[in-house]
Amino acid sequence: MRTLVLNAGYEPLAVVSFKRALVLVLGGKATIVARDDDHPVLSASGAWDRPSVILLTRYVRIPHSRLVPVSRRGVLRRDNQRCGYCGVSATTIDHIVPRSRGGADSWENLVACCLKCNNIKGDRTPQEMGWSLRVQPRAPHGTSWMVRGTERALPQWEEFLAPAA
Repeated sequence: MRTLVLNAGYEPLAVVSFKRALVLVLGGKATIVARDDDHPVLSASGAWDRPSVILLTRYVRIPHSRLVPVSRRGVLRRDNQRCGYCGVSATTIDHIVPRSRGGADSWENLVACCLKCNNIKGDRTPQEMGWSLRVQPRAPHGTSWMVRGTERALPQWEEFLAPAA
């Protein structure tokens, strides 16, 4: 079970294991916002509520200029699992300028790609193939990219993140 960690200003920071969350709560660094009443944490010395959302007691400043590291999973997520050349479902990534020609492992040089297009393109550039990219790749931005693990966790906790009406 995973736990959403909220900053003191109720902005999501990370998704951690319930064990790490319980350590933060017991250490006085966080308070429980939402708990899982069906599965308490039991030990020889007591029982505690299993936290599903915790709130830090002190504000943690996150630099907004922090770069998101490049990863295969991140490129596929950024491109919505769609091939940058033909638009079908993508399972691989492709270097626009091949690495053998000096292409870097950067957000601007990587694109999600289907296996067919990746095999056809090989060690050539899209211009040499007469292909064009559907969108210009760029580094991702936004708070969901800054919070590790939220792509799986946020749908469960959207009710806690929505402003009170």
